[in-house]
Amino acid sequence: MLFGSISYLNLLPFQVFLKRYIKNSATKMSFRYKRAVPSQINKALKRREVNAAFISSITSQKCKCTNLGIIANRKVYSVLLLKGEDESDPASASSNQLAKILDLKGRVLIGDAALKHYLDGGEGIDLAEVWHRETGLPFVFARLCYNRHGKTIKKLAYDFSRTKVKIPQYILKQEAKKRGITAKQLSWYLEHIYYDMDDKAKKSLKLFLKKSKKATQ
Repeated sequence: MLFGSISYLNLLPFQVFLKRYIKNSATKMSFRYKRAVPSQINKALKRREVNAAFISSITSQKCKCTNLGIIANRKVYSVLLLKGEDESDPASASSNQLAKILDLKGRVLIGDAALKHYLDGGEGIDLAEVWHRETGLPFVFARLCYNRHGKTIKKLAYDFSRTKVKIPQYILKQEAKKRGITAKQLSWYLEHIYYDMDDKAKKSLKLFLKKSKKATQ
């Protein structure tokens, strides 16, 4: 199975879980990884270059998806709109569309670069916070979807949703160092992300897709 992997910190708990899951899996399936930014992973799943991946919620509408997502309630700290001329982040899909729906002008910045910008004291509008202020709902940035091995992926998603993942300190320090932040800052950031698609998340996704469709008509 070829799994598309977004190499952002918001998926670190799932990546740690997945390594343990594969190691302990009775099926001993051969997992391989294709790492890229969200916009590239979206295309890879569509072209069937990967069998499963967290893809941008805006492109998940016609895909087979699990009940896992990348979700933030209020602030997310890694999806920002900076001052300046309108500019989409080429790595993004959902966040670029979210800025348009919210009718906000500026430069979209996502992922670890956005988090580092915030932690370094940079200014910016948190798009998840604005969405929550206008709707009262969390925002779903991505969903775990698949085109093959559905039974395995759905079981993996179910098991992850029922597991409290503890990330070893050495991994926190290692991943934090790569991004120029501290392990404490990384742990703090992950407290603002959750993954189980609860009723509010499903309602939010439905509203986002509806608004997106209306914006393109």
